[in-house]
Amino acid sequence: MNVLFEEDGSFKTGTILSDQDSSLQVETPHGKRVKLKAANVLLRYNAPSASELLARATSESATHETDFLWEMCGDAEFAFADFAADYYGHTPSAVEATALLLSLQAAPIHFHRKGKGRFRKAPPEILQAALAAQEKKRLQQESIERMKNELLSGTLPAEFAPMLRPLLYKPDRNKLETKALEAACEASGQSAAQLLLKAGALPSAYDYLLGRFLFEYFPEGSGFPSLPAPETRDELPLAEVEAFSIDDATTTEIDDALSIRPREGGGWTVGIHIAAPGLGITPGSDYDKLARKRLSTVYMPGNKITMLPDELVSIFTLGAGSARPALSLYVEVNADYSMGAMRSCIERVPVSANLRHHEIEGLFNEETLAQGGADFPFKRELTTLWEFATVLEAGRGKPSANQNAMDFNYYVDWDVQTEDGPGQVSIERRKRGSPLDKLVAELMILANSSWGKLLHEAGIPAIYRAQGGGRVRMTTAAAPHEGLGVDCYAWSTSPLRRYVDLCNQWQLIAHLRGEAPHFPPRSAELAAAMNDFDVTYNAYADFQRGMERYWCLRWLRQAGIRETAARVLRENIVRLEEVPLVFKVHSLPALNSGERVQLSLEHFDMLGVELRARYLATLPPLTQTPETDGEDEATSPA
Repeated sequence: MNVLFEEDGSFKTGTILSDQDSSLQVETPHGKRVKLKAANVLLRYNAPSASELLARATSESATHETDFLWEMCGDAEFAFADFAADYYGHTPSAVEATALLLSLQAAPIHFHRKGKGRFRKAPPEILQAALAAQEKKRLQQESIERMKNELLSGTLPAEFAPMLRPLLYKPDRNKLETKALEAACEASGQSAAQLLLKAGALPSAYDYLLGRFLFEYFPEGSGFPSLPAPETRDELPLAEVEAFSIDDATTTEIDDALSIRPREGGGWTVGIHIAAPGLGITPGSDYDKLARKRLSTVYMPGNKITMLPDELVSIFTLGAGSARPALSLYVEVNADYSMGAMRSCIERVPVSANLRHHEIEGLFNEETLAQGGADFPFKRELTTLWEFATVLEAGRGKPSANQNAMDFNYYVDWDVQTEDGPGQVSIERRKRGSPLDKLVAELMILANSSWGKLLHEAGIPAIYRAQGGGRVRMTTAAAPHEGLGVDCYAWSTSPLRRYVDLCNQWQLIAHLRGEAPHFPPRSAELAAAMNDFDVTYNAYADFQRGMERYWCLRWLRQAGIRETAARVLRENIVRLEEVPLVFKVHSLPALNSGERVQLSLEHFDMLGVELRARYLATLPPLTQTPETDGEDEATSPA
């Protein structure tokens, strides 16, 4: 005697070895002995053999039509063997009964299981809904398969166009498009970005990297709404100075300018003039909300996203040829460059020139200061201010910049087309700590520390940059900045570019006007702005570093460099000598920090912003100690 039974959700057969009424011991066709409860036995039969039943029943089951079976059975619950008798019109054989069981089991939409070997037909309305869902699922799967195959062939599915950004940066795994993209990635072994780049959805890796940043930090776009131009509340006095600014060639948000006038009896009056958008932007206004949301200008090679709209920047930027509202700090400097009295005021400052680094540094540098050099506009003013800055630096006991560090300036010509998309990049090395750097840095440190002290002594809260024990932090309480050697340091000199500077400017304006400050002591609003700025500013800086890394890769590919020199930083980490690119070289042997190596550049991953290189040889040391690109808190005091 043989039996058909169910085990672990599947049907099996066996030959009875012993029958104890409530339990049986059977042997399967594979020789395995199994102890069964009698209740688990679905069918007892003599023929065919245990090894033949399921194969013959499966063949017989193929002749059944599911819809006909559903029409034929009644509405009441039934056992498969009883239904088999009705279906065949006679006592069914083991093969016929098992075939019908297999058909019922294979159609769960039509027949609902009610126990072992027992079923009930699905009600018509439930069956129709289930069939519709099944058809929908089938069509969806066909759509997924079609979109997957289009991607694999390098074609962008039409459904992808309206949802490219979410697909790339925050995919919804419940959407068919995401499932198709994931399936194509699995089939090809490529990332989603690689597939979409090949399908033409992305113009270049640059667009992918920038788009990822914009998706997270500018989900509504980087443009500005149209707002009416702000106005200052009253007419400001005109300063009797000829101010000038010193900036990079690409700077449009000119926050600071300088002036110097000889005093009768010797010495000078040095003016530090800071653009005053705080006069036109009212706390809580639409412009404030824009700045509060962005918190800072975002910088990247060849591009930037400003904190404030160009229309507002153009009103307050310290551009040459006009008198602009400014917050000024005047310092009385004696003939020996010691400082006397200071005063702060709100005024309009006439700006006579916007000096640019690339135009001035060839004329004003360490060599020309030592040898005299040719005459040029503002030479006398720059020289005097540099001498004053040198005294300020010595008085702090801290250098304003790491003298061995190098800055790298990136310039992108977007009109040039390359294999990686629009944009030909040039990367220029510039030694940090030049006379111009020192001049600007020291005077900005003076302004930020002086105004921070002014607010602190007046009991007016502000946002400070503090450093102690090597840790830099932001705080609303005045605290020393050990790296700069000052008692307190309140960022106040870049209100067009940083929201904390704008907040501090509001506090300064209120104090100078004798008004109540916008942010009172223990202001939760000020603390929230500081914390949000700190997080966002660091994220923007990470993005800038990532984009500089990307443009280093573009520069290497653009120059066709396949072998280059690098310097070991630690273990298998190196930094190229030509551009400031740091990465791992897994084939690097054990070498000391500072040693030079020759590398073969093997693979550029523009989407992942990674470079794979292979160690070739160890190079002899250079005769001159190379500059580093180490960061210093004092390098960007503005």
